[in-house]
Amino acid sequence: MQQDSLVEYGSRRVIITITAIICALLEIVDTTIVNVAVNDMRGNLGATMTEVGWVITAYAIGNVIVLPMTSWLSQQFGRRNYFAASIMLFTVFSFLCGNANGIWELVFFRFMQGLGGGALLVTSQTIITESYPAEKRGMAQAIYGLGVIIGPTLGPPLGGYIVEHYSWPYIFYINIPIGIIATLLTLQFVRSPKYGAKKSRKEIDWLGIGLLAVSVGSLQYVLEKGQDDDWFNSGVIILLSVTAVFGLFFLIWRELTYKNPIVELRVLKNGNLRVGTILSFILGFGLYGSTFIIPLYTQSTLGWTAQQAGMLMIPAALTTAFTMPIIGKLLQRGVPQQYLVALGMLLFCGFSYWGYKILTPETSADNFFWMLIIRGLGMGMLFIPITTLSLSTLKGQQIGQGASFTGMMRQLGGSFGVATITTFMARQNMVYRNDLVAHLDVNSINVQQRVASMQHGFMAKGMTPDVALKSAYKALESGVMKQAAVLSYMDVFLYLGIMFLICVPFVLFVKGRRAPKTN
Repeated sequence: MQQDSLVEYGSRRVIITITAIICALLEIVDTTIVNVAVNDMRGNLGATMTEVGWVITAYAIGNVIVLPMTSWLSQQFGRRNYFAASIMLFTVFSFLCGNANGIWELVFFRFMQGLGGGALLVTSQTIITESYPAEKRGMAQAIYGLGVIIGPTLGPPLGGYIVEHYSWPYIFYINIPIGIIATLLTLQFVRSPKYGAKKSRKEIDWLGIGLLAVSVGSLQYVLEKGQDDDWFNSGVIILLSVTAVFGLFFLIWRELTYKNPIVELRVLKNGNLRVGTILSFILGFGLYGSTFIIPLYTQSTLGWTAQQAGMLMIPAALTTAFTMPIIGKLLQRGVPQQYLVALGMLLFCGFSYWGYKILTPETSADNFFWMLIIRGLGMGMLFIPITTLSLSTLKGQQIGQGASFTGMMRQLGGSFGVATITTFMARQNMVYRNDLVAHLDVNSINVQQRVASMQHGFMAKGMTPDVALKSAYKALESGVMKQAAVLSYMDVFLYLGIMFLICVPFVLFVKGRRAPKTN
């Protein structure tokens, strides 16, 4: 073993791995745990729904700004110091979030928490990757992947339980003891690679930092708030879209020409990493898109609680947890990554088509079980091979730079996925509603009989005939909207499946690198 090697063995590697997974889980759970507490926050802080939506958006913007910078920041301050500082930043602002007295105070604290959290995810991946020898990196990514895939699933049921039995500040307070333990373990066990001399203040790419924050922050805002603000009918969305496009153009130009760039784009010359970043984007699209759509459907259409919706996803998460070590072993035995990715995409396509077939206004919980098990298998087969393929031919500090790109693209893929699905559903809802209403002829005997039947039902509950008639028409309209929503959800599942199916032949043509065989 080389003197400066970061490969660890025995109990030390176990402790480092557990610490990194805990930190990755902390960050990812916090992206979804807040979703179920929005109503309680709104009432407690006297905020509007738009204002409280910023609690989620601010965290995502903080995340995506710091993600591409993590490799550079690790070099500047030393990975161990930067990782420990990020955990402390995340933990301190978790406490402040729970103590916030106003909505904009909470939004600022969430942004700062996001800056700390973004570093946890990528740095955890780099630490785990470098702690294992090259032939065992498939297993290392399997272990890390447990946190990344299971994290979004754990958020809603955990948040629902805390809000139901305690109060919303405790969704932030639970981070504090875990953060303190993770900080102490990091300072004691994590080692920093030798990066060489850090850059002086004059050498730091301040313009690159500014362009990165403005361009990526603007893009994330557009994706998060576009549908709420009616996209390009909003002056703010237009301005920030233009800012994002020009900002990214000048950021790329700056980083390719500056001597000490804040984001090392040259690492993308590596073919495997280029393919991996694209696949990470698609993975994020499917992972976060489906994690968003299923709870939304079960709560808004089927009337489930947040806790019930979250619990539905747990068998799939356990399936993923069971699958990942097996995939890690297959990679160690030399199974090509692209075959596993293609199979994972086929499984995800199968899950999506299954969802398309079973959705109704009254689908039972039992109908989801095997469909979500298939999703769990597919996610297990996608995450590890994609990550291993991305980082397989990188060495030294390139691993951290590559992990930054795949992490950012996965996050942006998720944001694009949720934004696309939200917009698509809003448009499809109106199309289907108008189509259904066009077939509801008030002169039709069937329609008149249906309305009369509902009117008599309302009258039996004590309503006067005129109020009962209005209620009957409202119930009919509600039924139409519910049916339109179900048809929109069906379309989302169908098109998600088609997207993953189209990717399969392209994945099979990728020249993967076989992992060295081990016994």
